Amino acid sequence: MARQDAHRARGEGGWTPPSSWVRVSTIEAHAAGEPLRVVVSGFPSPSGETQVERRAHARRTLDSLRTALMWEPRGHAGMYGCVLTPPATPGADFGVLFLHNEGWSTMCGHGIIAVATVVLETGLFPDLDPNAVRIDTPAGLVTARARIEGGRVRSVAFLNVPSFVVALDETVDVPGLGRVRYDLAFGGAFYAYVEAADVDVACVPGDVANAIARGMAIKRAIMASRPISHPAATDLGFLYGTILSGPPSPEAQVRNVCVFAEGEVDRSPTGTGVSGRLAIEFARRRITVNEPFVVESLIGTRFTGRVVEATQVGPYSAIISEVEGTAYITGRSEFLLDPEDPLRDGFLVR
Repeated sequence: MARQDAHRARGEGGWTPPSSWVRVSTIEAHAAGEPLRVVVSGFPSPSGETQVERRAHARRTLDSLRTALMWEPRGHAGMYGCVLTPPATPGADFGVLFLHNEGWSTMCGHGIIAVATVVLETGLFPDLDPNAVRIDTPAGLVTARARIEGGRVRSVAFLNVPSFVVALDETVDVPGLGRVRYDLAFGGAFYAYVEAADVDVACVPGDVANAIARGMAIKRAIMASRPISHPAATDLGFLYGTILSGPPSPEAQVRNVCVFAEGEVDRSPTGTGVSGRLAIEFARRRITVNEPFVVESLIGTRFTGRVVEATQVGPYSAIISEVEGTAYITGRSEFLLDPEDPLRDGFLVR
């Protein structure tokens, strides 16, 4: 048995995948329970002068690699990932493109917390300043700050792109639910915020199927009822998800259950969703600058947000927010795509 174990440790008998197979290396992590598969090699570099252009190029030409890495058998319906790229914005340390079960997102808060933790703890990019990790995203430049103790990243806080409220107390007719009230805000992506009790959803893991069905019905109804546009970037003009809000534990101010993409449920409090929530709370004058606001997730993990300053985005009063959370590395992987495998591009069973 010892000889067999040593033989395996040397590389499965020296086996090397054929050169025609695609090989993708990743570092696995999670932030507050939400996974992030960080692709470090084997993924073609998307073309473009900006991260927005690179995202568009990846959507057109590399989507089968996204599904191969996010969908079964290598992933699952709740998988999330990012591809590291060279920076496109002057002053950025590196770029990221985020990917999930439906496509390529414009910004991801838990992803920023996790990828900053990964690059600092592994040394992927030498000489990074942990007090100012500048990450180029399709939504804009995001600066993260790591709290390091004992050589470990204990938490990451990031200054998000400007967040703003589009509408408060809007209503929409949702098939099967009737008239539903919602707030619409941008925190790196657009979300509709709905009181979970108004649509008979409990913000607990046992009611997640109900949350998905109702959250997606609300998302589709809002998309059909109004245009969604960002005043500074056309590619950001789409509704990313529905955030169902419920009562938290005593340690938090609200519980967020985010249903996004194609029925994916965030296990974390949703970093960009926290920023949108802060914009709503600030617009309603329920919080002030620098006041901590703790948001809890479906599984009870937490991010802490605060409004750093007020600003303006086109016609909208906006805020700059900081969101803080903790991430952990969970593994390293090399994924193989056999060109003869009829399921090489992945599949989903829901």
